[in-house]
Amino acid sequence: MSASAARGAALPAAVAAAATLLLSGCTGPPTPAPEVTAVFTSEAVAVAEGLDAPWSIAFHGSTALVSERDTGTVVEIGTDGGVREVAVLDGVVAGGEGGLLGLAVHDGYLYAYATADEGNRVERHELRGTPGSLRLGPAEPILSGIPSAPTHNGGRIAFGPDGRLYVTTGDAGDGRRAQDPQSLAGKILRVEADGTVPSDNPFPGSPVYSLGHRNPQGLAWADDGTLFASEFGQNTWDELNVVVPGGNYGWPEVEGIAEKDGFVDPVQQWAPADASPSGITVVQGRLLIANLRGERLREVPVDDLGSSAESGIGRHGRLRDVVVAPDGEVWILTNNTDGRGSPREGDDRILAVEAE
Repeated sequence: MSASAARGAALPAAVAAAATLLLSGCTGPPTPAPEVTAVFTSEAVAVAEGLDAPWSIAFHGSTALVSERDTGTVVEIGTDGGVREVAVLDGVVAGGEGGLLGLAVHDGYLYAYATADEGNRVERHELRGTPGSLRLGPAEPILSGIPSAPTHNGGRIAFGPDGRLYVTTGDAGDGRRAQDPQSLAGKILRVEADGTVPSDNPFPGSPVYSLGHRNPQGLAWADDGTLFASEFGQNTWDELNVVVPGGNYGWPEVEGIAEKDGFVDPVQQWAPADASPSGITVVQGRLLIANLRGERLREVPVDDLGSSAESGIGRHGRLRDVVVAPDGEVWILTNNTDGRGSPREGDDRILAVEAE
Protein backbone atom coordinates (compact mmCIF):
# COMPACT_ATOMS: atom_id res chain seq x y z
CA MET A 1 0.00 0.00 0.00
CA SER A 2 1.36 3.46 -0.89
CA ALA A 3 1.89 6.13 1.74
CA SER A 4 -0.92 8.08 0.10
CA ALA A 5 -3.35 5.19 0.37
CA ALA A 6 -2.39 4.59 3.98
CA ARG A 7 -3.43 8.07 4.93
CA GLY A 8 -6.59 7.76 2.87
CA ALA A 9 -9.02 10.63 2.90
CA ALA A 10 -6.82 12.70 5.20
CA LEU A 11 -5.17 14.16 2.10
CA PRO A 12 -7.68 16.26 0.16
CA ALA A 13 -7.06 17.46 -3.36
CA ALA A 14 -5.29 20.76 -3.71
CA VAL A 15 -7.38 23.87 -4.03
CA ALA A 16 -8.03 25.32 -7.46
CA ALA A 17 -6.91 28.69 -8.74
CA ALA A 18 -7.54 30.59 -5.53
CA ALA A 19 -3.81 31.15 -5.09
CA THR A 20 -2.41 34.63 -5.11
CA LEU A 21 -0.90 35.29 -8.52
CA LEU A 22 2.00 37.64 -8.94
CA LEU A 23 4.18 38.81 -11.77
CA SER A 24 7.90 38.38 -11.74
CA GLY A 25 10.28 41.28 -11.44
CA CYS A 26 11.16 40.99 -15.13
CA THR A 27 11.51 44.17 -17.10
CA GLY A 28 9.04 45.07 -19.83
CA PRO A 29 5.23 45.17 -19.81
CA PRO A 30 3.49 42.56 -17.67
CA THR A 31 1.76 39.67 -19.37
CA PRO A 32 -1.54 38.24 -18.13
CA ALA A 33 -0.90 35.56 -15.52
CA PRO A 34 -2.35 32.17 -16.41
CA GLU A 35 -4.38 30.14 -14.00
CA VAL A 36 -1.99 28.29 -11.71
CA THR A 37 -3.26 25.75 -9.23
CA ALA A 38 -1.68 26.07 -5.80
CA VAL A 39 -0.52 22.70 -4.50
CA PHE A 40 0.19 23.72 -0.90
CA THR A 41 -2.94 24.05 1.22
CA SER A 42 -3.85 24.31 4.89
CA GLU A 43 -4.77 20.61 4.69
CA ALA A 44 -1.16 19.46 4.44
CA VAL A 45 -0.56 16.34 6.54
CA ALA A 46 2.59 15.71 8.60
CA VAL A 47 4.47 12.63 7.40
CA ALA A 48 7.16 12.99 10.09
CA GLU A 49 7.94 15.33 12.97
CA GLY A 50 10.77 16.09 15.38
CA LEU A 51 13.54 16.48 12.79
CA ASP A 52 16.67 18.42 13.79
CA ALA A 53 17.71 21.12 11.29
CA PRO A 54 16.79 18.92 8.30
CA TRP A 55 18.14 19.96 4.90
CA SER A 56 17.39 17.46 2.13
CA ILE A 57 15.07 14.57 1.24
CA ALA A 58 16.07 11.74 -1.11
CA PHE A 59 14.26 8.49 -1.85
CA HIS A 60 15.74 4.99 -1.84
CA GLY A 61 12.89 3.15 -3.48
CA SER A 62 9.87 4.19 -1.43
CA THR A 63 11.96 4.98 1.67
CA ALA A 64 12.73 8.62 2.43
CA LEU A 65 16.19 9.55 3.67
CA VAL A 66 16.74 12.95 5.29
CA SER A 67 19.94 14.83 6.17
CA GLU A 68 20.18 16.64 9.50
CA ARG A 69 22.63 19.49 9.04
CA ASP A 70 24.05 20.10 12.48
CA THR A 71 24.44 16.51 13.71
CA GLY A 72 25.67 15.06 10.42
CA THR A 73 22.98 12.40 10.71
CA VAL A 74 21.12 10.58 7.94
CA VAL A 75 17.70 9.34 9.07
CA GLU A 76 15.08 7.22 7.38
CA ILE A 77 11.36 7.86 7.63
CA GLY A 78 9.20 4.81 8.34
CA THR A 79 5.77 4.25 6.85
CA ASP A 80 4.36 5.08 10.28
CA GLY A 81 6.23 8.40 10.37
CA GLY A 82 8.89 7.09 12.71
CA VAL A 83 12.37 8.59 12.42
CA ARG A 84 15.30 6.16 12.61
CA GLU A 85 19.00 6.99 12.54
CA VAL A 86 20.80 5.33 9.64
CA ALA A 87 24.27 6.78 10.23
CA VAL A 88 26.24 9.75 11.48
CA LEU A 89 28.72 10.68 8.75
CA ASP A 90 32.34 10.96 9.81
CA GLY A 91 34.15 14.26 9.56
CA VAL A 92 31.15 16.54 9.17
CA VAL A 93 31.85 19.96 10.64
CA ALA A 94 28.70 21.96 11.31
CA GLY A 95 28.68 25.69 11.81
CA GLY A 96 26.61 28.53 10.41
CA GLU A 97 25.11 27.24 7.16
CA GLY A 98 27.60 24.37 6.90
CA GLY A 99 27.21 20.74 7.89
CA LEU A 100 25.45 17.80 6.24
CA LEU A 101 23.47 19.31 3.36
CA GLY A 102 22.26 17.72 0.13
CA LEU A 103 21.47 14.03 -0.44
CA ALA A 104 20.89 12.04 -3.63
CA VAL A 105 20.36 8.34 -4.30
CA HIS A 106 21.67 6.64 -7.43
CA ASP A 107 22.27 2.99 -8.34
CA GLY A 108 22.22 1.79 -4.75
CA TYR A 109 24.44 4.55 -3.36
CA LEU A 110 23.65 7.47 -1.09
CA TYR A 111 25.50 10.62 -2.18
CA ALA A 112 26.01 13.34 0.41
CA TYR A 113 27.32 16.93 0.31
CA ALA A 114 28.91 17.97 3.58
CA THR A 115 31.25 20.47 5.17
CA ALA A 116 34.52 19.13 6.58
CA ASP A 117 37.66 20.72 8.03
CA GLU A 118 39.21 21.00 4.56
CA GLY A 119 36.11 22.40 2.85
CA ASN A 120 32.91 21.12 1.33
CA ARG A 121 32.91 17.70 -0.30
CA VAL A 122 30.72 15.09 -1.93
CA GLU A 123 31.03 11.44 -0.94
CA ARG A 124 28.98 8.33 -1.53
CA HIS A 125 28.09 5.30 0.56
CA GLU A 126 26.66 1.99 -0.54
CA LEU A 127 23.16 1.56 0.85
CA ARG A 128 22.85 -1.75 2.66
CA GLY A 129 20.02 -3.56 4.36
CA THR A 130 16.29 -3.10 3.98
CA PRO A 131 13.82 -0.39 4.98
CA GLY A 132 13.70 -0.16 8.73
CA SER A 133 17.28 -1.41 9.03
CA LEU A 134 19.20 0.53 6.39
CA ARG A 135 22.88 1.16 6.95
CA LEU A 136 25.73 2.74 4.99
CA GLY A 137 28.95 1.30 3.63
CA PRO A 138 32.30 3.12 3.87
CA ALA A 139 32.66 6.59 2.40
CA GLU A 140 33.97 6.90 -1.17
CA PRO A 141 35.17 10.39 -2.18
CA ILE A 142 33.50 11.90 -5.24
CA LEU A 143 34.42 15.61 -5.11
CA SER A 144 36.58 17.60 -2.72
CA GLY A 145 38.26 20.99 -2.50
CA ILE A 146 35.03 22.98 -2.61
CA PRO A 147 35.58 26.16 -0.53
CA SER A 148 33.47 26.41 2.62
CA ALA A 149 32.56 29.20 5.02
CA PRO A 150 29.96 29.93 7.71
CA THR A 151 27.67 31.10 4.87
CA HIS A 152 27.13 30.47 1.14
CA ASN A 153 27.94 26.77 0.92
CA GLY A 154 25.40 25.85 -1.76
CA GLY A 155 24.91 22.16 -1.13
CA ARG A 156 22.17 20.77 -3.38
CA ILE A 157 23.03 17.64 -5.33
CA ALA A 158 20.92 15.78 -7.89
CA PHE A 159 21.26 13.35 -10.76
CA GLY A 160 20.09 14.71 -14.08
CA PRO A 161 18.28 12.88 -16.86
CA ASP A 162 21.72 12.35 -18.44
CA GLY A 163 22.80 10.23 -15.45
CA ARG A 164 25.39 12.80 -14.33
CA LEU A 165 25.64 14.26 -10.82
CA TYR A 166 25.03 18.01 -10.55
CA VAL A 167 26.28 19.94 -7.51
CA THR A 168 25.54 23.52 -6.45
CA THR A 169 28.29 25.41 -4.65
CA GLY A 170 28.21 28.84 -3.03
CA ASP A 171 30.86 31.53 -3.21
CA ALA A 172 31.83 30.82 0.43
CA GLY A 173 31.57 34.51 1.24
CA ASP A 174 33.98 35.70 -1.48
CA GLY A 175 32.17 36.73 -4.65
CA ARG A 176 35.40 36.81 -6.67
CA ARG A 177 35.47 33.02 -6.58
CA ALA A 178 32.23 32.85 -8.55
CA GLN A 179 33.92 34.39 -11.60
CA ASP A 180 37.13 32.37 -11.27
CA PRO A 181 36.87 29.31 -13.54
CA GLN A 182 39.65 27.62 -11.55
CA SER A 183 37.65 27.75 -8.30
CA LEU A 184 34.90 25.25 -7.48
CA ALA A 185 33.02 27.92 -5.49
CA GLY A 186 30.04 29.83 -6.88
CA LYS A 187 29.37 27.19 -9.49
CA ILE A 188 27.15 24.40 -10.65
CA LEU A 189 29.36 21.34 -11.10
CA ARG A 190 28.74 18.25 -13.23
CA VAL A 191 30.52 14.92 -12.79
CA GLU A 192 30.02 11.25 -13.52
CA ALA A 193 28.62 9.07 -10.75
CA ASP A 194 32.19 8.09 -9.78
CA GLY A 195 33.38 11.72 -9.68
CA THR A 196 35.26 11.78 -12.98
CA VAL A 197 34.73 14.70 -15.35
CA PRO A 198 32.45 14.06 -18.34
CA SER A 199 34.13 14.52 -21.70
CA ASP A 200 31.37 16.87 -22.88
CA ASN A 201 31.59 19.36 -19.99
CA PRO A 202 31.83 22.95 -21.28
CA PHE A 203 35.33 23.51 -19.80
CA PRO A 204 37.54 20.57 -20.80
CA GLY A 205 38.84 18.62 -17.83
CA SER A 206 36.86 20.71 -15.34
CA PRO A 207 33.74 19.78 -13.36
CA VAL A 208 32.47 23.37 -13.79
CA TYR A 209 29.17 23.41 -15.70
CA SER A 210 28.15 27.04 -15.05
CA LEU A 211 29.64 29.92 -13.08
CA GLY A 212 28.79 33.30 -11.59
CA HIS A 213 26.53 31.95 -8.83
CA ARG A 214 26.27 33.41 -5.33
CA ASN A 215 24.54 30.64 -3.36
CA PRO A 216 22.41 28.27 -5.45
CA GLN A 217 20.43 25.69 -3.47
CA GLY A 218 17.92 24.17 -5.87
CA LEU A 219 18.17 21.91 -8.94
CA ALA A 220 15.35 20.46 -11.05
CA TRP A 221 14.71 19.38 -14.62
CA ALA A 222 11.63 19.85 -16.79
CA ASP A 223 10.38 16.96 -18.89
CA ASP A 224 12.22 18.37 -21.93
CA GLY A 225 15.54 18.34 -20.06
CA THR A 226 15.67 22.05 -19.20
CA LEU A 227 17.73 22.55 -16.02
CA PHE A 228 16.50 25.08 -13.45
CA ALA A 229 18.40 26.40 -10.44
CA SER A 230 17.25 28.61 -7.56
CA GLU A 231 19.72 31.10 -6.12
CA PHE A 232 20.02 33.39 -3.11
CA GLY A 233 20.85 36.98 -4.00
CA GLN A 234 22.37 39.48 -1.62
CA ASN A 235 20.16 42.47 -0.84
CA THR A 236 18.21 43.05 -4.02
CA TRP A 237 17.10 39.95 -5.95
CA ASP A 238 16.82 36.21 -5.45
CA GLU A 239 16.73 34.30 -8.71
CA LEU A 240 15.31 31.46 -10.76
CA ASN A 241 17.71 30.56 -13.55
CA VAL A 242 17.60 28.34 -16.61
CA VAL A 243 21.07 26.81 -16.59
CA VAL A 244 22.97 26.27 -19.84
CA PRO A 245 26.40 24.67 -20.23
CA GLY A 246 29.14 27.24 -19.76
CA GLY A 247 26.70 29.99 -18.80
CA ASN A 248 27.90 32.88 -16.62
CA TYR A 249 25.15 34.06 -14.25
CA GLY A 250 26.85 37.27 -13.27
CA TRP A 251 27.62 37.25 -9.55
CA PRO A 252 29.18 39.45 -8.17
CA GLU A 253 29.18 41.73 -11.21
CA VAL A 254 25.38 41.73 -11.42
CA GLU A 255 22.47 40.66 -9.23
CA GLY A 256 19.15 39.84 -10.84
CA ILE A 257 18.13 40.94 -14.32
CA ALA A 258 20.84 43.23 -15.70
CA GLU A 259 20.64 42.81 -19.49
CA LYS A 260 24.43 42.95 -19.58
CA ASP A 261 26.46 41.29 -22.31
CA GLY A 262 28.24 38.14 -21.23
CA PHE A 263 25.84 37.24 -18.43
CA VAL A 264 22.71 35.09 -18.40
CA ASP A 265 19.73 36.81 -16.77
CA PRO A 266 17.32 34.96 -14.45
CA VAL A 267 13.86 34.13 -15.76
CA GLN A 268 12.34 35.36 -12.50
CA GLN A 269 13.60 37.45 -9.60
CA TRP A 270 12.10 38.19 -6.19
CA ALA A 271 12.87 40.40 -3.20
CA PRO A 272 14.77 38.31 -0.62
CA ALA A 273 12.16 39.06 2.05
CA ASP A 274 9.61 37.19 -0.09
CA ALA A 275 11.86 34.36 -1.14
CA SER A 276 15.27 32.92 -0.10
CA PRO A 277 14.64 29.98 -2.46
CA SER A 278 16.13 26.61 -1.56
CA GLY A 279 14.95 23.19 -2.83
CA ILE A 280 12.95 22.94 -6.06
CA THR A 281 11.19 20.21 -8.03
CA VAL A 282 9.00 19.86 -11.11
CA VAL A 283 5.57 18.26 -10.95
CA GLN A 284 2.89 18.19 -13.65
CA GLY A 285 4.44 21.01 -15.63
CA ARG A 286 4.98 23.27 -12.61
CA LEU A 287 8.20 24.21 -10.89
CA LEU A 288 7.76 24.20 -7.10
CA ILE A 289 10.15 26.30 -5.03
CA ALA A 290 10.57 26.06 -1.25
CA ASN A 291 11.35 29.43 0.34
CA LEU A 292 13.03 30.04 3.70
CA ARG A 293 12.74 33.70 4.63
CA GLY A 294 9.62 34.05 2.48
CA GLU A 295 7.97 31.08 4.26
CA ARG A 296 5.99 30.05 1.20
CA LEU A 297 5.83 27.62 -1.68
CA ARG A 298 6.11 29.30 -5.06
CA GLU A 299 4.89 27.70 -8.29
CA VAL A 300 6.08 28.62 -11.77
CA PRO A 301 4.52 27.10 -14.90
CA VAL A 302 7.29 25.60 -17.02
CA ASP A 303 5.54 26.84 -20.15
CA ASP A 304 5.16 30.41 -18.81
CA LEU A 305 8.25 31.31 -16.82
CA GLY A 306 7.16 34.92 -16.35
CA SER A 307 4.31 34.16 -13.95
CA SER A 308 3.94 32.43 -10.61
CA ALA A 309 1.63 31.63 -7.71
CA GLU A 310 2.23 31.48 -3.97
CA SER A 311 0.65 29.38 -1.26
CA GLY A 312 1.07 28.52 2.41
CA ILE A 313 2.53 31.93 3.24
CA GLY A 314 3.71 31.88 6.86
CA ARG A 315 1.63 28.82 7.63
CA HIS A 316 4.45 26.44 8.45
CA GLY A 317 7.46 28.72 8.72
CA ARG A 318 10.66 28.26 6.76
CA LEU A 319 10.62 25.76 3.89
CA ARG A 320 13.93 24.11 2.93
CA ASP A 321 13.12 21.40 0.41
CA VAL A 322 10.31 20.13 -1.80
CA VAL A 323 10.31 16.77 -3.60
CA VAL A 324 7.92 14.44 -5.36
CA ALA A 325 7.50 11.14 -3.52
CA PRO A 326 7.36 7.86 -5.47
CA ASP A 327 3.57 7.72 -5.07
CA GLY A 328 3.16 11.21 -6.57
CA GLU A 329 2.61 13.18 -3.38
CA VAL A 330 4.48 16.44 -2.90
CA TRP A 331 6.63 16.39 0.25
CA ILE A 332 7.70 19.70 1.79
CA LEU A 333 10.44 19.99 4.42
CA THR A 334 10.20 22.74 7.05
CA ASN A 335 13.36 24.29 8.49
CA ASN A 336 12.48 26.19 11.65
CA THR A 337 15.15 24.56 13.85
CA ASP A 338 18.10 25.79 11.75
CA GLY A 339 18.88 28.72 14.05
CA ARG A 340 17.05 31.31 11.98
CA GLY A 341 13.46 30.20 12.40
CA SER A 342 10.94 30.14 15.22
CA PRO A 343 10.32 26.48 16.05
CA ARG A 344 6.75 25.38 16.62
CA GLU A 345 5.53 22.29 18.41
CA GLY A 346 6.59 19.25 16.38
CA ASP A 347 9.15 21.10 14.25
CA ASP A 348 10.77 20.29 12.05
CA ARG A 349 8.35 18.39 9.83
CA ILE A 350 7.82 16.74 6.49
CA LEU A 351 4.43 17.77 5.12
CA ALA A 352 2.58 15.95 2.34
CA VAL A 353 -0.06 17.18 -0.09
CA GLU A 354 -1.63 15.75 -3.20
CA ALA A 355 -0.66 17.45 -6.47
CA GLU A 356 -3.32 18.26 -9.06
